[in-house]
Amino acid sequence: MSLRERLGGEGSAEMPRASWGLKASRSGGEALTRTEQECKQALFRKLVKVLDLSLLGSLDEREARLQIQQVCESLMGEEALPFNAAVRQRIVTELQDEVLGLGPLEALLADKTVSDILVNGTTPIFVERNGKLEQTTLRFDSDRHLMTIIDRIVSGVGRRIDESSPMVDARLKDGSRVNAIVPPLAIDGPMLSIRRFAVDCLTVDNLIETGSLNAEIAQLLEAVVKSRLNVLVSGGTGAGKTTMLNILSGFIPHRERIVTIEDSAELQLQQPHVVRLETRPPNIESRGEVTQRDLVRNSLRMRPDRIIIGEVRGSEAFDMLQAMNTGHDGSLTTIHANTPRDALTRIESMVAMSGFQLPAKALRAQIASAINVVLQVERLEDGKRRLVSVQEINGQEGDIITMSEIFRFERNGVDEQGNVIGEYAATGVVPGFYDHLKRRGMAPGLEVFQIGGGRRSWS
Repeated sequence: MSLRERLGGEGSAEMPRASWGLKASRSGGEALTRTEQECKQALFRKLVKVLDLSLLGSLDEREARLQIQQVCESLMGEEALPFNAAVRQRIVTELQDEVLGLGPLEALLADKTVSDILVNGTTPIFVERNGKLEQTTLRFDSDRHLMTIIDRIVSGVGRRIDESSPMVDARLKDGSRVNAIVPPLAIDGPMLSIRRFAVDCLTVDNLIETGSLNAEIAQLLEAVVKSRLNVLVSGGTGAGKTTMLNILSGFIPHRERIVTIEDSAELQLQQPHVVRLETRPPNIESRGEVTQRDLVRNSLRMRPDRIIIGEVRGSEAFDMLQAMNTGHDGSLTTIHANTPRDALTRIESMVAMSGFQLPAKALRAQIASAINVVLQVERLEDGKRRLVSVQEINGQEGDIITMSEIFRFERNGVDEQGNVIGEYAATGVVPGFYDHLKRRGMAPGLEVFQIGGGRRSWS
């Protein structure tokens, strides 16, 4: 059956709309109808036969897209399809995305307001905008279609996914983090999760404008980083830990050598002297794995001024503490935890994973000596991410690590639009590291730490 016959003689404007059409493609306009989608798939099969896809890889994207457009227009002309110019352009754009890009995901990746893309098999794709989930009209045609796109992503970073290795972490060219899990582990078909990262790096001024922190806290954090105190950023999934780490790293002087260690490269450091290290999973023979702990150990031999660990999550916690306690001050890292106290407890558990059987008191002394400041970030129910607590680790009393809260976000309620109302406030505690900042000429005025000082409301 020809493409013309598939239309049944009907015009595109009168065809029933499919819930899985492309609602917001790069070319804009309405979603493709079901019949238009069927014609697009038939065109794709013809396109593969006509074009030598291997040669497209030697062209730059603009030239490759132009070639695909010319062939598509020729094929549609041969079939005399009764589509208007807008529908034809949408079909061409989607076919270009199928051949050169990530299919239905391309429109979402081009949308800067999308922070997370969640693909649950062939059901409609979900995205997160402004901290809240919403369903799109986009979807993959079949599990095979989705697996083709997943393979394209993971093969681009030298990894693989199949029944023998059904889970993989990868990243896109723009640094976005990707996780894929396929059958037999995923019961309802392949699952794909993409954590987007802004192309334009956020600055501390951006966080102040959005109410993620205030100017007084920003001034203190800048002094903390420049004076080489060790900082731990704590928070839940999607709370903004990596964003906060990027902001903190921006305070590091450009003359320093920085070594970053990550499972999947996400940090966007702007300094000229940055060495980026990334872990490697085992190959098909379960060999060749390089863990974060291996990289932390190796980084100590690379003459770093600063060591930044994207997220501490295992036995590397022990080596991180050792580095912080043996001259590599000014280190930064993040950890998954709901409170600053929980963050320290998690570090204890991770050190135990390394196989070192240290007495609890000795281990806690190591933690209290290594980490100076804990920042707790949180995504509130209105979708906004905020720094909710700044705490100093004072030391150890008996078997307990003592901590003091310096700033907190005080909630005052929720407005009619569901936005959390609150204000940042000092607790009245002057941090013990104040003299450390003062000796380096970076200490803010003492009035910043007074109760009521620097108080500012946000909603």
